[in-house]
Amino acid sequence: MSTTQQLQAREAAAILPTYPRQPVAFVRGEGAWLVDAEGRRYLDFLSGLAVTSLGHAHPAVTKAMTDQAQRLVHVCNLYYTEPQISLAERLKATLGWPGAKMFFCNSGAEANEAAIKLTRRYGKAQRDGKVNVVALEGGFHGRLLGPLLLTGSPAKHAPFQPLGGWVRHVPHDDPEALAKAVDDDTCAVWIEVVQGEGGVHPVPDEVLVAAREACDRVGALLVCDEVQTGFGRLGAWYGWQTTPVVPDVVCLAKALANGLPIGAMVAHGPAVEAFGVGDHGSTFGGGPVVCAAALAVLDTLADQRLVARAAELGKAMTERLESLAQGSSLGAGVRGRGLLQALALHRPLAAAVTARALDEGLVVNAVAPDAIRLAPPLVIGEALLDEMAARLSRALDAVGEAA
Repeated sequence: MSTTQQLQAREAAAILPTYPRQPVAFVRGEGAWLVDAEGRRYLDFLSGLAVTSLGHAHPAVTKAMTDQAQRLVHVCNLYYTEPQISLAERLKATLGWPGAKMFFCNSGAEANEAAIKLTRRYGKAQRDGKVNVVALEGGFHGRLLGPLLLTGSPAKHAPFQPLGGWVRHVPHDDPEALAKAVDDDTCAVWIEVVQGEGGVHPVPDEVLVAAREACDRVGALLVCDEVQTGFGRLGAWYGWQTTPVVPDVVCLAKALANGLPIGAMVAHGPAVEAFGVGDHGSTFGGGPVVCAAALAVLDTLADQRLVARAAELGKAMTERLESLAQGSSLGAGVRGRGLLQALALHRPLAAAVTARALDEGLVVNAVAPDAIRLAPPLVIGEALLDEMAARLSRALDAVGEAA
């Protein structure tokens, strides 16, 4: 029995079956490469779901977390710690919001949960009953009960109903439907610039503008979920910076600490006054070690110009994927932005292609039955784009021949 098979048997007896595991156990990584328990190397074009944007075992992040862990790991949020304050100051600078304030937590779902509570407090300060939210079909905001209801996927709601009736979903590409859905009882509109888990669908600028105008009309807050699109992924520090609109609140996580658990909910403008002492909290949120790691991430992104480089590499990746789409009987097109893209298929064979790609030593994922998501580290070069294209081409050919 292989090491991977042994782990599969142990997991089956000890861990709830909530994840669709792939048949590989990774034991180490470096840069854009992963190594499994049998010593085989894989090119990672998923980055742990857009998390390890600096690649695996980045030396600057490793040093920052190690140095901090040798000094102080945890004291809880009843006390001040310098790394948390420094990180808040740095995030304000990247957002361009000098008056912003934030709440630190441990994940994207928690950041969205914090934003739900903040927007409700903001709405109720205007009048009781102003607690409803408009969100987009196909959006994904996490699996806690509040963020789950925001998520525009009825299939994900069904096992856990009733979840409440305070969210109304509208199509992600219909500005008129969005404007009509927002009324005086709306405290917030929730958007993603690119719907990552929804299949890597960019939301049209017209919808984003309609959301901003509707919020301004009724005194609601525009919340942008940047959990998957933040920190250079789309070729700007944040996805909203590639659009005509400015949100009131952003939710951050994933790539912020390159694999360590951290999230942040950032508000600016009138929204910063919504929370008071005791309105929200987190035992571990914004701890010294994860904040030190996040500061190293921000330093590296800036020092190595990786944000601008992601925009350049995104164009190069689009070229490779368009060539694959045109050269394969399965390929239907390419969508996305920067280094978050999807190869669309004519048939619902994404799972088969993803499995075959893994056999070829390439890590991608079936984000939809007919779409393959690619979210490589921002530190890749064009040579690795070529390597990805060669491996994915072989996977497409193999599945196409067998189908």
